[in-house]
Amino acid sequence: MEIKVFIVDDHKMVIEGLQMLLQKQEGIAIVGYALSGEEALKNIPDLNPDVVLMDVNMPDMNGFEACKNIIEICPDIKVIAISMHKELSLIKLMLGNGAKGYVLKNAGQDEVLDAIKTVYSGKTYLDDEVNEIIINSMTKHSKQKTTSPFPKLSRREKDVLKLIINEYTTQEIADKLFISFGTVETHRRNMLIKTGARNTVGLVKFALEYNLLD
Repeated sequence: MEIKVFIVDDHKMVIEGLQMLLQKQEGIAIVGYALSGEEALKNIPDLNPDVVLMDVNMPDMNGFEACKNIIEICPDIKVIAISMHKELSLIKLMLGNGAKGYVLKNAGQDEVLDAIKTVYSGKTYLDDEVNEIIINSMTKHSKQKTTSPFPKLSRREKDVLKLIINEYTTQEIADKLFISFGTVETHRRNMLIKTGARNTVGLVKFALEYNLLD
């Protein structure tokens, strides 16, 4: 019996690379792909894959939203996050939204295959590097209060984000907070990485949905 796999990534080269990696593997059948979360939601119910390989950082609908929506529509589908990001908050968010696996994009062929077979069997799969990140976090915070699964923003990042939400320009934010234009851009870039948002619109959407300013 073949495991039906669907790939979601906004970079066609990544999709083609995964197709090349998987298409000749015995017991694996690639049933389709999508370049966005919206496209995936349209096609997945009809194709009914067993496993979805899901990019985390995509425009419009990020991997967290796409994963949550896919599982709501098709509860039996197993989602594996495929990402270049090692941010603990992103890993927790994907798992918290129903993903059964998290694999970094620099993983080898054997690791991707192991991940597919493991989640298909009903277990959770974290690649070695991701597992180490989680273990280190648990060790570090073992004597502290349980941390939120959402990304933590610094006080200054929150200051910048509030002004972004209120439609201030980068220069206006810099002037208001008495910091340089470049520092504002650095804070913006760091928040994009932490949240997995593709652009400022996605960052604002994510911040409001997950109450990052509370």
